[in-house]
Amino acid sequence: MTRYPDIPRPVRSGLVVVDPDTGTPQRVIVLQFNPDTLERSIAPQSAGDSGDAGGGGAGSGDRNEALRLKGPAQETWKFTAEIDATDQLDVAAPDGIHPQLATLEMLVQPTTAQLRAASRLTKKGAIEISPIEMPLTLFTWGSKRVMPVRLTELSVNESAFDVNLNPIRASLSVGMKILTVSDLPAGHRGADLYLAHLAQKERLAAAARGGGLGSLGLGGADLLTGTGRG
Repeated sequence: MTRYPDIPRPVRSGLVVVDPDTGTPQRVIVLQFNPDTLERSIAPQSAGDSGDAGGGGAGSGDRNEALRLKGPAQETWKFTAEIDATDQLDVAAPDGIHPQLATLEMLVQPTTAQLRAASRLTKKGAIEISPIEMPLTLFTWGSKRVMPVRLTELSVNESAFDVNLNPIRASLSVGMKILTVSDLPAGHRGADLYLAHLAQKERLAAAARGGGLGSLGLGGADLLTGTGRG
């Protein structure tokens, strides 16, 4: 029993490695502590982003494309994760936090079996070796944010060690790119998961309370005619 049974357990953020064919979770990586901050960058994929439209202005691209989008926005996330074995003294850690670090690092590394298979194909004279495909990785931040990602950055700062030089405390800077339907082939499980993530955004946006033009100092006529109140 917990000491305070009425206090709900906090939901942890983490990563889930999924078999893209079956959808079966292969590994669940629960972050020991939820990051204090998330840095998100969202870049719209506008259709008319290059060239000068002419007319002496500083505009770029075709004027007919100004309000068109080529596809989903490109979104990146960054956060710092903390791992601390000294905060879990009741859990045996003969290797320190090596296992936790290795689990995260294997998200951006092919396995020895995959590398040996590629090497065998090379020795057999294969002209072209296809890049090694990694499992599908999902980042979860509560039930409303579950999205397919590709890790783009993993920087590790180890700051404490045991007597055997096993790391026991580290901070990790993690960068991720959200994978969209523009990044994945049609029918890929990750593409379906992205669409579900986008549909969740649409539901949340629909639940937001709308404002009125009066709050902006405008009336309907002002908006339609492009004139303001002098």
